[in-house]
Amino acid sequence: MPTSATRATSGARTGLTDADRRRAKALVGRYPHAKSALLPLLHLAQDRNGWVTPAALEEIAEMLNLTPALVLGTCSFYTMFKREPAGALVVSVCTNVSCLVNGGPELLEALRSRFADDGDVLVEEVECLAACDVTPVLQVNYEYHNGLTAAAAIDLVEQYRRGELAARTISGTRTDGTDAPSASAPKSSTTPKKASSKTSAKSSTKKRS
Repeated sequence: MPTSATRATSGARTGLTDADRRRAKALVGRYPHAKSALLPLLHLAQDRNGWVTPAALEEIAEMLNLTPALVLGTCSFYTMFKREPAGALVVSVCTNVSCLVNGGPELLEALRSRFADDGDVLVEEVECLAACDVTPVLQVNYEYHNGLTAAAAIDLVEQYRRGELAARTISGTRTDGTDAPSASAPKSSTTPKKASSKTSAKSSTKKRS
């Protein structure tokens, strides 16, 4: 797997690959109006480089006959889309009410402290992940994990880093390239499948006002 620094340097220059463009054409063909493919294309671009690069953003705009400003406005509206390098793992920790009183802030603090200097792990604080019955809750590349202590959460991320657990892309896309069901319904299990050629899902998270 390329490092975040490698993806940032090469991705900013190249945008989409020929294979991505063929995939993009197929995605656009699914919709009666080309602009309806904007979100899937942003996911495609992010999966290529680990973030939505300026080059990819402009190429998507041209492909859909939209202005770069409109594509940027859509991209910046959703928290799932990253506009700067985010690393290979995005760890999203809920600190909303139920998680707040059940250890969410402690998980966030411990994870931020442990991975502060790790360019391949982004630890972020998020709003409700809709799993209030199994708090505290976090996601690793949009895979749900719950009921963790701070030590267990750190160990979980380390397992992903070592490849002992199979991670989705940072858009939540299956690593076998297939589409997956929405991640809006949380899983009750804290342990995903071991690393293999197939893993899990994807969704887009709208920013709260």
